[in-house]
Amino acid sequence: VSFSYGDSQILKDFNLTVCGGECIQLFGASGSGKTTVARLILGLEKANSGSIVVPQKISAVFQEDRLLENLDVIKNIRLTTTKDKYEYADRLLKEFDLYSIRKKRVSQLSGGMKRRVALVRAIAFCGDALLLDEPFNGLDSDNKKIAADIIKRDFIEQNKPVVLITHIKEDADILGAKIIKM
Repeated sequence: VSFSYGDSQILKDFNLTVCGGECIQLFGASGSGKTTVARLILGLEKANSGSIVVPQKISAVFQEDRLLENLDVIKNIRLTTTKDKYEYADRLLKEFDLYSIRKKRVSQLSGGMKRRVALVRAIAFCGDALLLDEPFNGLDSDNKKIAADIIKRDFIEQNKPVVLITHIKEDADILGAKIIKM
């Protein structure tokens, strides 16, 4: 695909294939097009040329948590899940050590807690693929490991593709990501 913002060419004949069960890391300097690729994958931008074939349902964690501050943790998660996934979401909250604060408003949470809620929400959506844009920001190493283990178990080992955007090599390493330079 090729993509421009006005006269500024961001991507030219960019080609990417991510197979099921594979995790890739888009790596490059700021402005190299990593987040633009994510926006194209999610359908938030339209390529100027070329085609994009993606799974029907994509779970996503954005650079910002994108939570509704006035709602509690459970309501934020249930915004994107169906009733048949509520039990799974509760299990994820327990695994991320958030179950005890599930009724707290997001505005009362620390940055790391908000990040974990954003991860739970994306994982509980149960997409056919997972897109992660700086997903571990604000997490300590223990919580990064918990998140990585869950992502591996519920996406990579379930033969679902994972696309990771990060500048942090350790984050790519704990997911076993293959590096794609932009």
